[in-house]
Amino acid sequence: MTFVLVVTVISLLIPVYVYFGYPALLWLFTRGKPAITHLREESFPSVALVISCFNEADVIREKLHNAVELDYPKERLRIIVVSDGSDDGTDDMVREFSDNGVLLIRQEGRLGKTMGINLAMEQVSEQVTVFSDANAMYAPDAISKLVRNLADPHVGYVVGAALYTDGDRGASAKNENLYWRYELAIKSMESRLHSVVGGDGAIYAIRTELWEPLQQQDINDFVNPLQIVAKGYRGIFEAEANCFEETAGDFGREIARKERIVNRSIRGLMRVKATMNPADVGVFAWQVISHKLLRWLIPLFLALAVIGSALLATQHFLFFQLVTFAALLLLALAATGYFVQDKNALPVLVSVPYYFVMVNLFSLKGILRALRGETQVTWSSARSGPGQR
Repeated sequence: MTFVLVVTVISLLIPVYVYFGYPALLWLFTRGKPAITHLREESFPSVALVISCFNEADVIREKLHNAVELDYPKERLRIIVVSDGSDDGTDDMVREFSDNGVLLIRQEGRLGKTMGINLAMEQVSEQVTVFSDANAMYAPDAISKLVRNLADPHVGYVVGAALYTDGDRGASAKNENLYWRYELAIKSMESRLHSVVGGDGAIYAIRTELWEPLQQQDINDFVNPLQIVAKGYRGIFEAEANCFEETAGDFGREIARKERIVNRSIRGLMRVKATMNPADVGVFAWQVISHKLLRWLIPLFLALAVIGSALLATQHFLFFQLVTFAALLLLALAATGYFVQDKNALPVLVSVPYYFVMVNLFSLKGILRALRGETQVTWSSARSGPGQR
C-alpha cells in the first residue's frame, strides 16, 4: 500500500504543479525583471505574409482586404496564399487580389497545412516570414509590432496575441476564452524568462533564414519554433501584435481540436528532443517540459490519482476519501454536461467540469494514437463541419 500511496500522491501533485505551480514559479522567476528583456526597435525588414487555407470562401476576401490594408510599407510586404486543394471557390477569390500583389500557391492532393507551408517557403526570399490563418484578422500595426522584436539578433521568432471576438457568447466560447487568457499570461512570463513555448498559427513571425522544411506530420507552429530554439535563438511573445478570430463556438469541435494538437505535438516534441535538455537550451527545457509534456500527460496522472485515491479511501484515509468524492462529483457534473443537448447554455458549474474532463479524455486519446504511430495531417476546421485543414 506504500507504493500505491507514493504513486497517488505524485499523480495528484503533478497536475497541481502544471496548472498552478508552474505559473507561480514563472511569476517568481520573472519578478523584478523588466517587461522587455531584449533589444526592440522599429524597423521595416522585407516580410512575406503566408496565409494557409482550405475551403475558406466564407472569410478569405475579408482576410485579404485586411492584409492589403495593413500599416506596413507596401514595397516591403508580399502576401502569399497557399491553398491546400480548396474546391469551394477560395482560389478564384484569391485571384481577385492579384492586382494587389497577392500570390496564390495551390497545393494539389490534400497534403495538409504543413506541406502547404513547405511549398510556399520555397518561394519566400524576404527577410521575415509571418504565418497566419485565413480567419485571423490582424490589427493594422500587427506586423510592425512583430518585427520590431527581430532587431535583437538573438531573437529567432515572435508570437503575437490572438484574441477572441466572441469570448462571451455561450458556455463553449467562455471556457475557451478563459483558458486562452490563462495561456497568454503564461506566454508573457515565459518570454521574459527565456522563450515562449511554441508559436501560434494565427500570428507568428520567424527569421526566414532559420526555416527548415518540416515533415508532413509536424504541427508547424510548434515544431518550427522548437527548431529555432535548438539553434540557439529566443522566442518572444509580443502582446501588442494582435489578431482577432472567433472561438470554435462548439464544445465538440474545440475538444476534438485539442486531441489533434496533442496527437501531432507530442510526436513533434520527440523530433526535437534537444529542447528538453538543459545542457542544450538552459531553462527553456524546464519550460517546455512543464508547459507541454507534463500537461499532455495529465490525463494519465489524473487516472492514476483517482484509482489510487479510491483504493486508499477503502483504508480509511480521510484525505483520499475527500479526493475520491471530489473526483466523483467532477465526473457527475461532466456527465450532466455530456447529456445536455444545448451545451452552450450550460451553467459555469457544469460547463467547466465538462470542458476539463472532455479535453483531458481527448488529449489521452491523442497520446494513445501517437503511441500507435497514428498522426492526423488534415482535419475538419474548428469553424465549419465539412472544411478540412
